[in-house]
Amino acid sequence: MVLDLILKDDGGKGMGAVGLSFGSATSGQGFDVTTTVNEIVANLQAVETPWKTQLTALTSKDSTLTSLGTQLSALSTDLQNLTDFSGTMADKTGSSSDPNVLSLTSASSSAVAGTHTVIVQNLAQTSSAATDAVGASDVLTGGVTFEVGSGGWQTVNVGDGSTAATLSGLSSAINNANVGVTASVLTNADGTQRLSLVSQTSGSAGQITIADSTNNSTSPTTLADSTTPDANTVLGLATIQSGVDATMTVDGVTEITSASNTVTNAIPGVTFQLLSTGTETRGTPETVQVVIDNDTSSIESAINTFVTDYNTAMTAINAQEGKDSSGNPEPLYGSSVLAQLQEGLESAVSSSFGTNAINSLISLGITANASADGTISLDADMLSSALNSNFAQVVSLFQDAGSFGSTFTDTLNGLGNSSADGGAISLALSEDSSEETTLNDNVTKQDALIATQKASLTTELNTANQVLQSIPEQIQEVSEMYGAITGYNENQNG
Repeated sequence: MVLDLILKDDGGKGMGAVGLSFGSATSGQGFDVTTTVNEIVANLQAVETPWKTQLTALTSKDSTLTSLGTQLSALSTDLQNLTDFSGTMADKTGSSSDPNVLSLTSASSSAVAGTHTVIVQNLAQTSSAATDAVGASDVLTGGVTFEVGSGGWQTVNVGDGSTAATLSGLSSAINNANVGVTASVLTNADGTQRLSLVSQTSGSAGQITIADSTNNSTSPTTLADSTTPDANTVLGLATIQSGVDATMTVDGVTEITSASNTVTNAIPGVTFQLLSTGTETRGTPETVQVVIDNDTSSIESAINTFVTDYNTAMTAINAQEGKDSSGNPEPLYGSSVLAQLQEGLESAVSSSFGTNAINSLISLGITANASADGTISLDADMLSSALNSNFAQVVSLFQDAGSFGSTFTDTLNGLGNSSADGGAISLALSEDSSEETTLNDNVTKQDALIATQKASLTTELNTANQVLQSIPEQIQEVSEMYGAITGYNENQNG
């Protein structure tokens, strides 16, 4: 026996038929309810197939759009590095004619290209003081009073209960007091020790002065060795190196000083290290030439990166016009977004601005490739020549209002995936998102309908199956009742 069930969707339209085969109606075998329900559900789910196919296509499209947006974003970052007033275009390099006298450390974006002369009169020195040698275990008494620069007198005592009455104990106490000097214990070859004080401030402002009865009669230094008395008062503690500022002449300006040999205040935006006063020639001090120049090497590298990333993006866009290795159209095949991207990029890089010698990418050696696929190439020699001969115009091309830099920035904003700028990719993703929402809602509703029908069908078919399985028993009961009434027994012989 075969029964065909006609399936309906929620709109009442025929969805197909599922045949139920359970053999003889009197066999009592019934039918497989689970298999039957699954066949019906599969038929109902067929409605979702075109929706899911569309969702798969949209997902691939979104992935490709996002990838292209990322590549345009990288290109935008490259461009920003060139258009930023403090970016690569502002980078400087420098050199010293005698690195044994003056070593150039850095030249910031605020430095101005040019040549400077420096004559070093003397180097900066950091003040220090030291005691005579005493035994490592000698017991000390009293304290040390000193001042750093004009910071006021400070006293650190030894053996006062919290400090060991030794040279190492005094050293620790001075460091723990944080009084502007660094104390340490120097050990001689014979095992004796000296206390060393080094100012934490270089130059004259860090001058260490040891208090005595003359310069500080109310609180002089009272350090003493009670184990082995020293021949000198206060263990001979005295300043052994005065704090001195470096002095130099820069570009003819004399008496320029620096508290440190790391000089930051002599040439704007330039930091250099003083190493010596140089050599005199017939009584004339050595003049060091400091040359500050534009970092054209970094600029060339940045422009090369821009060209590479531009070609990467254009190649990826072009690839969407064809088919994949299986012969299927690429996700964006036939999309109007591709034409927007191609036309926008090609127009931006081929435009000219103003009447300067450097008024386009072409004048920098950046030209379209012969393949006419929208990619570009860079002539490194031509770029180097432009940077060396017309640096200011190269900067203008990228950084002036209404020139290439600002125009191409606007182009990228109009093409990219930034929702704030309403770029072409952003708008396409937004449209896809709306369509995806509708399709997902359809699938969700259909799944809910299927779940309801599955539950109802399972209940109904289980009931029907129970009825089918009970038919043999009912026939037997009827047969027995018939035999009882008629006296007929179908199993009797003759």
